[in-house]
Amino acid sequence: MPLTAGHQTLFERACAHVSRDDIVKLVQALVDVRSPTGDEGPLARVIASLLVEFDLNGVELPLDQWQSNAMGRIAGRNGGRSLLLYSPIDTVTTGDAGEDVPWIGPELRDDMRASSRVSDGVVIGLGAHNPKGHAACIIAAAKALRAAHVQLDADLWLGFGAGGMPTNARPGKRPDSGHGVGCARLIGELPPIAYAVIAKSGWSVSWEEVGLAWYEVIVPGTHTYVGSRHLLPYLNPIRAAGQIIDRLEVWFAEWAEEHRSGLVAPQGVVSFIEAGWQRMPAFVPASCRFRVDLRLSPRTSPEEADLAFSARLKSIADELGVQAHWQRLIAIPGTSTPEDNFIIRTAIDSWETIEGRSHEFVRGLSGATDANILRQHGIPTARIGLPKAVLPHMDFQLGMNAAPIDAMQKLVRHLILVAIRTCTEDP
Repeated sequence: MPLTAGHQTLFERACAHVSRDDIVKLVQALVDVRSPTGDEGPLARVIASLLVEFDLNGVELPLDQWQSNAMGRIAGRNGGRSLLLYSPIDTVTTGDAGEDVPWIGPELRDDMRASSRVSDGVVIGLGAHNPKGHAACIIAAAKALRAAHVQLDADLWLGFGAGGMPTNARPGKRPDSGHGVGCARLIGELPPIAYAVIAKSGWSVSWEEVGLAWYEVIVPGTHTYVGSRHLLPYLNPIRAAGQIIDRLEVWFAEWAEEHRSGLVAPQGVVSFIEAGWQRMPAFVPASCRFRVDLRLSPRTSPEEADLAFSARLKSIADELGVQAHWQRLIAIPGTSTPEDNFIIRTAIDSWETIEGRSHEFVRGLSGATDANILRQHGIPTARIGLPKAVLPHMDFQLGMNAAPIDAMQKLVRHLILVAIRTCTEDP
């Protein structure tokens, strides 16, 4: 779909109001406010205030005393194809050493704290890339449209959701504070939306997401004492759990290949294990428990995943001569928007306009986002976001916490173009 002359003019007008310095200031303003899952209220208030300052009708939408969404709007004049530009705003780690260490590492590095800095064209700080760089790009795109006085025919909505990370509640927070709760609540506050774009990691347009199923496995054993190991029946559930986990790790790779299709290659991990008394190393506990995250292709239902997981766990336990019991804790199905849907084609065409070349599809994805929540509510949704920064000693956490400024400028221009093409008839 070539860019029309009218849309080109509007695009150029809006892009003239995109400032590199403004984008950096926006990202830093968001990074410098802590917003771990369950405590997004202060950041939502900052975002709402910025939206008001930029004449974008910003409001805070509280979920409880700690959690809030933020929302803004550029009103269209004729109705028509409304668009939601959406980003979550919570960070999966907290920036508090008391909660994060030692599981994040032996100490909190500077990039793991809610304190921003700029180095060699990159904004660094907790969540600078994911999610706050994306939220800042949405604000910057809408600000430019408003500053350029681009008259939209349909409503452009701006959504910033709490609880977007795949996490259960932190201590003292509402039980349903993660897993897309803010996105679901936000949709309930909006009129029917024709299309959505979620800004989330990856400089490529995608139209489907994996889902997830979380399982807890209990491995029973025999409670005993090291001094009686040789005198009484002995079955250490920690050893048995370790043997099961070792075999599950092999199966996860098989699962990913068996279910690789479209854009996804759904993975699995064991991420938590617990057993025994820390104060009593001499005593073996009667059980060990661990938790599994199994990702689901849009073409695999949670019930199908349950059957496959149950069968594999039973096979492994039988092979080892032990018992293992499981329960599903949560399931969010994977979702797709048809590749030929208007918003997907518009996002791809806009990417090609920005880049001046054919779109590059990224396959083998296994990240779940609030796009699943949007699609479950019947909203065709495209995903587009920032590439990872290229820095020495990159790891997963630094990838979340480093936002390349040049890439943010590209994303802002992309979001502007998608908004114009979706919400504005060709002048």
